Amino acid sequence: MSFTTLISVAELRALQTIATPPVLLDCSFDLTDTGAGARAYATGHLTGAHYAHLDSDLSGAKTGHNGRHPLPPRDAFAATAGRWGIAPGVQVVTYDAQGAPYASRAWWLLRWLGHDAVAVLDGGLAAWQAAGGALSMAAPAASPQPPYPAGAAAMPSVDAGRLLERLDSVQILDARNAERFRGEVEPLDAVAGHIPGATLRFFKDNLGPDGRFKPAAQLRAEFEALGVPSRPVVQQCGSGVTACHNLLAMAHAGLGSSTLYPGSWSEWCSDPHRPVARG
Repeated sequence: MSFTTLISVAELRALQTIATPPVLLDCSFDLTDTGAGARAYATGHLTGAHYAHLDSDLSGAKTGHNGRHPLPPRDAFAATAGRWGIAPGVQVVTYDAQGAPYASRAWWLLRWLGHDAVAVLDGGLAAWQAAGGALSMAAPAASPQPPYPAGAAAMPSVDAGRLLERLDSVQILDARNAERFRGEVEPLDAVAGHIPGATLRFFKDNLGPDGRFKPAAQLRAEFEALGVPSRPVVQQCGSGVTACHNLLAMAHAGLGSSTLYPGSWSEWCSDPHRPVARG
């Protein structure tokens, strides 16, 4: 049995006893202190976990017009996945300490390569520790594989030009918080506001008070209340990261796969000719 959306602490512990244990990726990160995740990893992580850095491992080069966290080239990410020991059929579990936005980005990227057996640890590092799970400061054992044999992109994405053409025919979900969506504040990008026609779905609304994802039926009802999926859904946020959280939540709720706009607001607002909405 493979896990393809979420995995519980108990399920992960069971997998760690089999002959081929899962590959673990610690994706903890802080957008305002880009070294914080690596420092936290060095002080304690799940035994055997590799550290996946949002900027250097889970993103590509920035041009100033392709957003703050553009997708890495697929061949480069395939090589990174191989370096972590990921091969077809190997279960991967991603986690972070921030409610799963960065773990969800790694989940999406691996699915994008065509790797199905990848899941996010529900509740992340906090759930692991709350259940008495131990942490380690040791580096993971090296077991590199060849670059992952990526085929056609298994997770759809859309660029800014195509999205602009389709604004009237898609439903855009924006995963940022309400203040940023309305354009009242903008701590990270040059322009405040949102893409015209977008609907707010703050990614943290996918979580319960305990930091775990809400039950699938509850998530499904909440997304359906937003009109999903009456039209094709495009997921976006500030830079294509927390949007993956909504993608994961919808997949876990049985609502299928939606499309990621990787550049998201940071790319959209870099061109003054693209329309901006506020309020």
